[in-house]
Amino acid sequence: MGGGGITSGKSTRGAHIALEVIVGEPRKPLPRGSDFYTPEQRLRRDSSVWTTVQGVLAPLQFLAFALSLVFVINFLANGTGYSAAVISVLIKTLFLFTIMVTGAIWEKVVFGRYLFAPAFFWEDVVSMLVIFLHVAYVVSWLFDLQAPREQMWLAIAAYTAYVINAAQFLLKLRAARVGSSQNNTDSVNEYAVEVSR
Repeated sequence: MGGGGITSGKSTRGAHIALEVIVGEPRKPLPRGSDFYTPEQRLRRDSSVWTTVQGVLAPLQFLAFALSLVFVINFLANGTGYSAAVISVLIKTLFLFTIMVTGAIWEKVVFGRYLFAPAFFWEDVVSMLVIFLHVAYVVSWLFDLQAPREQMWLAIAAYTAYVINAAQFLLKLRAARVGSSQNNTDSVNEYAVEVSR
């Protein structure tokens, strides 16, 4: 769209803001740029106990991952500490299932669906791969389907997918914060311009 379309869009938005100021209609800005939440979704996110739960579980899961990775690498490198490595992977898997279940509840509260909300679609897709690989490890260990070293390499694959998924969520969180901050700044500037006219 050319410059005229942009100018027209700004004029329309400015007129709508001015109308809201005159009649006292509550303003509901739509998300723009990298802000993935509507005002209503952001309110539900900020007021939900599940947001706090996710904020607590995420670093705990990362700590479990980091410690487990040390045990797994030690076994692969030295052939010792197999039991410790297995226990650490099982603990990491328990954290994963806990955060996946509570995360699905959080997504339902904020977006109205348990999985694959548009704002987090690809993150959820990769999460399915993470779950599959962790489950594959547990099944392999329970039924002794692979040799210990092969099991640990499967754990490494699961952890690689987990790191990619965690990076997805961190980037999305950062983008959402930047977008939210930009929207708030735009809202203040637009209001100030309209009031000064």
